[in-house]
Parts: sequence; structure tokens; C-alpha cells
Amino acid sequence: MTHSEPLIALAAVTRQRFCAQLGLILPKVAQDLRDHLNQSLDTARAVRDMQTARDALVEFERSDRSWIDGIRASLQQRLHERDSHSTRGGHTVPGRLELLADEAVEDQLLTSRLAGRIQDASSQELSDLRLRLLFAEGRVELAPTDVVKPETIARILLDEWVHAGLSRDTWKQLSGGLCASVATKVVDAYREANRFLVTNGVMPEINLKNAVRKAPSTPGSAGAPGGAAHASSHAETQTMPYSGSGSGSGAGYPGQRETAFAPTARFGPQGGPSGSTGGEWWSKAKTQTQEVMGRIKRLFSDQTGSALPNAGGEPTHIAPSPRLNAMLQEGKLQGFSQVEGAGQGPQVEVTHAQMDDYIQLVRQRSAELKQATDSPSEKAIIEIVALMFQSILAEDRIQASLRVWFARLQIPVLRVALAEPDFFSTLQHPARRLIDRMGSCALGFDANMSEVSAQALEIEIRRVVQVIEQYPETGRRVFQLVYDEFQSFLAKHLQSQGSTGKLVSIAQQVEQKETLTVQYTIELRKQLNDMPVRDEIRDFLFKIWAEVLAVASIKFEAKHEIMTLLKSTASDLLWAASAKPTRAERAQVIAQLPNLLARLRKGMGMLGMDTASQDQQIKRISDILADAFMSRTETIPADQLAEVTRNLSSLEDFLPQDGVGDLDLDQDSIEMITGADASHIVVIAQGGEPANPAMRAWALELQLGTWFRLDHNNSPCQVQFAWRSDRGQLYLFATAQQQCYLIQTARVASYLQAGLLVPVEEESLTVRATRAALEKLDANPERLLT
Repeated sequence: MTHSEPLIALAAVTRQRFCAQLGLILPKVAQDLRDHLNQSLDTARAVRDMQTARDALVEFERSDRSWIDGIRASLQQRLHERDSHSTRGGHTVPGRLELLADEAVEDQLLTSRLAGRIQDASSQELSDLRLRLLFAEGRVELAPTDVVKPETIARILLDEWVHAGLSRDTWKQLSGGLCASVATKVVDAYREANRFLVTNGVMPEINLKNAVRKAPSTPGSAGAPGGAAHASSHAETQTMPYSGSGSGSGAGYPGQRETAFAPTARFGPQGGPSGSTGGEWWSKAKTQTQEVMGRIKRLFSDQTGSALPNAGGEPTHIAPSPRLNAMLQEGKLQGFSQVEGAGQGPQVEVTHAQMDDYIQLVRQRSAELKQATDSPSEKAIIEIVALMFQSILAEDRIQASLRVWFARLQIPVLRVALAEPDFFSTLQHPARRLIDRMGSCALGFDANMSEVSAQALEIEIRRVVQVIEQYPETGRRVFQLVYDEFQSFLAKHLQSQGSTGKLVSIAQQVEQKETLTVQYTIELRKQLNDMPVRDEIRDFLFKIWAEVLAVASIKFEAKHEIMTLLKSTASDLLWAASAKPTRAERAQVIAQLPNLLARLRKGMGMLGMDTASQDQQIKRISDILADAFMSRTETIPADQLAEVTRNLSSLEDFLPQDGVGDLDLDQDSIEMITGADASHIVVIAQGGEPANPAMRAWALELQLGTWFRLDHNNSPCQVQFAWRSDRGQLYLFATAQQQCYLIQTARVASYLQAGLLVPVEEESLTVRATRAALEKLDANPERLLT
């Protein structure tokens, strides 16, 4: 299936049903909150606690109906304003922490906690629903305030809470029960939405389920020592969800927005990774990542006697032991700035001796911290994090000066890992996603990378690290905020460097022209549906003049006099092709015909049509006009012609917002449309074996900045994903030398499926660092607790 009007309508119905389902669960949530408040009142011992619980209960009983009604109304309003970034209560766009007002920060933290609980409880159902909606609508990403997003749901609940007269203090008092109640009940709404789409034939299968091999059995399965625990942990890794609602951390894989692999594929003779297909490569990458995550959970359980939380479960927040917490808070640990040459700005050369000092400092930090705690779990977490950062410092494919900035995240990441052990269980943790995202960009650098581009990336990574260091108490929140900022930086930076910026502008014009051609054709068909017009005139307007209007709209504004002239030319042609029974009408045709034909030639000239082709079209039109002159054609009613003329004059008002169909592109057509030199663009046109739905979904998940191996016409090269068009129809990949490849979505999916487009890195930075840590711990497990 491909996206079409019926599928788009089906997606809209799915959202309506989803909102209706949310409306039905609200009274149940309200009852849970009443029960929570009554329980707090019954168990309160202090008079102050009892009074606080009683006041909160009275406040909630007075306003719960207004809250529920407001949520339902806001959900319906959001359905009609899906592309709006505003909310009823005033949505604050995440930005730099120091630029946010105190109340905005508080609201953002409150909603992010609820959104996180929803995400964690329903990550797989939410991921599947998101992919099915994107597939049905032919979109690249859900709208920022789409009603199915956990962030939107959480924001609506808080905004309407405040709007109903309920206080933020009461929300905080009820936060635990509120988050648990909403998260568990929203899962059913996601599940029902998926069931509805699958019943209607939208992506019944996701994630190449038939192609993914089982992870190999490991020692310690049934029959081995600790077999029950090992088997349980192994089973958990087989079904570990790797998807989420935010931006991905790695290359992006079929059905996995939040994957963390991003692979060094070894290219075989045919250009694919060792001759394998994209599906086989994906299966191997996923299995390897699952194996690493499963091993870390088993090792932690065996050595400490406690289990890490399962991915997709409720996040666990644990306070570090007092002595360890004091050491982390007091900042007594030796910092990287104390190593000579560290933190002196971007592009500072780091010697091998300095790098050895950094690695030694990571070990020293680990030893000092482990002495401050008697907890086996805390000792294990400290050691694993230290080994991960030692691995990152030893990753010589990352520029040395960048590795130092990565390593400065050791203590902030350790704070998060101690408080939230799901850091080790899920690839979706914001700290992992940030490091993996920066790593996927940094690992693509080589000697050919422009100095400006390398310096810009280092400056941004330095800024990210410094912001995190400035807010040590904010935990995962600061990681999420700077991750979003880094994503925005990539989108702007990749589209502005060197000649890529110009090529992006050209590609945008190409997509706009092709999309407008289809849209103009559709609208002209609607306008002329019931009009008695000869087929030859219809064909000319649909096949030629619609493209003339599209090209003109790219070069000129909609209200430009040339656009007005071209649209009036279409109206004049329709009038001239209508029967002319009176002498006055025939005289008018004779007077206007030379100018009309000249305007038609001018429009065809904008398409680059040669004189012979123009003459052929003019002859067909002239024959029809001759028949009209002799009243051998039907008469177009004057009122109908007047209405069409009015509609044509404001044709842009009738055009849909989303593009449709594939684009027919080559270098010549690009130069004709834009008038720009397209010699640096290699256009990979449509064709080849169609990709399966899973590979098309994978194409939609590719992340900006990720490096790939592209094998086009048996000429392999390394490219960076630099741009995706607003309508998601075109992708631009650029080499370090600014040679660009313009590819349509369907062909990207075909290249992924054939193994001709493969991520450069087989595992993300944190997964590879975890694997390196495991290798050391397998050889010397005692170091985990010493």
C-alpha cells in the first residue's frame, strides 16, 4: 500500500477514535486520583499532612469535571489544528535552559515526567502506531503537537488542569498516582488504534519480524548455573523495544526510531556489506545489539544479586548512598581541566601522552568513587560507566579533541546511571541518545572533512557538554533538552555548509515544482469536471499548462503579474474553445487570437519545449478554435465560465498542503526548473526493484548527520545524510568533497534493501563502549566490586 487519500482519511479516523478512547479513560483516571487522595487522608498521621490531603481532595472534587471536559475539548481542537505549535494554555518550546522562565521550566518538567511514563509504558505500541500513521500519510515525521504523542497528551492534561482552577501543587502531590494511572490506561488506546489500522490493512507486519534471527543461546541458559535467571534475562532481550516517539539516536532502522546501531559495513564485491542484503544486515545489527544489552543485565545480576529494570518498564529513580552522593555533589573529583591542555577550545591538538592522562583520570575517578560506597550495585555502576568512557577515549576514529569533550560527560552520566539504572537497559535513555547521536556524526570525520565543518561540530559538542556540566542536578532532563538542541544544530549546519546549502535550495525548488504540477493538475481536473470542453484542450491544460503554472510559481510569487497572466491565459483558452454563434463573439476571437497564441508559446517556452513541439501543440489548439469559430463545439455557459475564471485567478487557495506521487527527475530537468548549475548533483532516479514496507519505514527513520556507504553504479563512496525535504520526497546525501546525491524516498528504500546504502557504523558509540567494558569484565569480573 502507498499513501493515498483513503489512507490519509483512515489515519484521520484513527486519531478521532484515539481521542475518543482517551476521553473514555478520563473518568477512570479521575477515580484513581480520588482513591489516591482518600488513601492519603486515611494514612496521614500529622495534622498538616491530613489538612493538605483534605484540601487537595476538596479542590479536586470541585474541579474534576471541568478538567475532564477541558481535556476532551482540547483533544478535539487539536484534531483540527494538527500542524499548530500552540496549546490552549501556552506551550513553551524547549530551548536552552537559561532562556526559559521558571514557570515554563516547571511545566516542562511536570509534563516531561508524565510523557516519559506514557512512553515507557507503551513504547512498542506507540512506535508501531507512529510508523503506521507515517506510512498511511506519506509523512516523514508526526506534527510536533500530534494528539498521539505522549508529550501532547501530557501537555493537554496539565494545561487543562491549570485552566480548571487546579493548582500545580496538587498536581505534584498527585504526580505519582496520576502518572501511573494515565500511563497504564493510555496503552489500551494505542493498542486499539493499532488494531484498527491493522484491520484496515495498514502495515500488518513491522520490523522485518520474519527476517530477524533469534539471538544465539548463551552459556547460562536452562541447565547452566543460574539458568533460570539467565533464561529470563535472555528472553527479555529478545523482546526489548527499541523504538520511541522522539528523534532517533543512531542511523535509524526499520520500525525503530530510537535504535542505537549505526554500522561499519564491510563492502563485498557487489558493494553491499559482504554481499548481504539490507534485511540481513539489519537482522545481524539488531541481534548483536540485543546480545550486548542482555549480557550487561546478566552480568549485573550475577555480580550484585540485584536486577536492572526491564526496558519499557516504569523508570526507577534511586538516590545514591549518602557518602557517594556527597562526593558527587561537592565536586571534589579531579576534573579534566586539571590535565594540561584540556578544555582550551576547539581544534586544540591532543597528544598521545595527554590522552593517556585522560584515561588514567577516568580510572582514578572510578577508584575514588568506589571507595565512597559499600553498595555492590553502586560499585558495579561506577565501574561499568568508567570502562565505557575509557573505551570512548580509546576510540581513535574520533578526533582526539572531541574525545576529551565526550569523556567530560563521565560524571554527569554516572549521576544519571546511579539514579536511573534503566540507563543500562534501554537504548532510549536521553543520555545514551545524546552520546550516540554526537558519536554518529564524529565517527564520519576523516582527513577530507572541511576544517569549518569539523570546527563547527566541535564547538557545538563543547557547548552541549558545558550546558550539562552547568546543571548537574537536572538528570535526564538536561540530556533531553541538549539532545533536541543538537538535533536542531545538525539540521541547520548540514544544510548551510559549502555548496550543499545551494543544492538544498535547488532540491527544494525541484520538489516544490513537481508537487505543484500534480496539485495544479488535480485542481484543474476538479474545476473542469462538468465543463463541456474538448479532450484536446483538457489534455493541454492538464499535461502542459499545469506544469507551466508550477514552474512559474517557483520563479515568481503567486500574485506576480506573470502568474496572473498565465492563469488568465487558461481562462481565455477555455472561452475561445467554446462555440461562437454570434458575429460579435467571432470578431472578438479574431482580435484576441494572436495574443493568446503568443502567451501559450511563452508558457511552453518556460518548460524548455523546442519550436517543433510548440508548433504541434499550437496546431491542435488552432483546430479546436476553428471548430469553435464555426460553432462545432459545445457552448460553455457564461456563469460556469465566470466561476472557473475566478477560481483560476486564486488557484493556490485550492491546493492541498501535502505532495503526492513520485517525481520525474534528472540533471537537465533540475537546471530547467531552477536555472541553476546542477553539475554537482548526481540524481538517482526512480526505478529498480520496489522495496518492502519495512524498508520504506526504515528510509523514513534515517537520521540527519549519519554517515553511510553508498554504492551507486559500482562506485562506492562515503556520504553524510544532509537533508530531507519538508514533504519527505527527496533525500540529499553529501560527500566530504561536497558531491551530492539526490534520491527519492522510494529509491532510498530500494538501496537500503539491496545493501547499496549502509550505515558506516555497525554499532552506536555507547553500545560499542558497553561491549568493550563487557570484554574487560568477562576477563576480570572481580574488578566490578573492588
